Amino acid sequence: MKKATTSEAPSAKTVAKKAPAKAAPASTPAPKPAKKTAEKKPVPATAGLTVVVARTDVGFGNLLFIRGEGPGLSWDKGVPMDCVASDQWTWSTAAASRPFAYKVLINDERWSAGEDYVAEVGVENTISPAL
Repeated sequence: MKKATTSEAPSAKTVAKKAPAKAAPASTPAPKPAKKTAEKKPVPATAGLTVVVARTDVGFGNLLFIRGEGPGLSWDKGVPMDCVASDQWTWSTAAASRPFAYKVLINDERWSAGEDYVAEVGVENTISPAL
């Protein structure tokens, strides 16, 4: 005869205790790929900015203007230059295609002394005007 099998509940002694669940380790974010920097390629002088830098102290409260034949300039009304230091003023254009004449003025009224300056295209043109 076959023995009948009965399912018996396991006794308390035979039940294995489950270990408490371990907390998942804090995931560390994957390292971000390094940013690629654009390579600086030589640019022909005619393709860059034409910059005029005037190194002069015009005194507190005064502004320096530029007038001339260049793009965006006229001899009748000046364009304010940007003050980047107590004795340094800049103006730039990307629209110049040929050298042009210019002068600087304090408060668009008092002209710099001497001949007109000539700005070369695509480079920084630094002057120290006598005002």
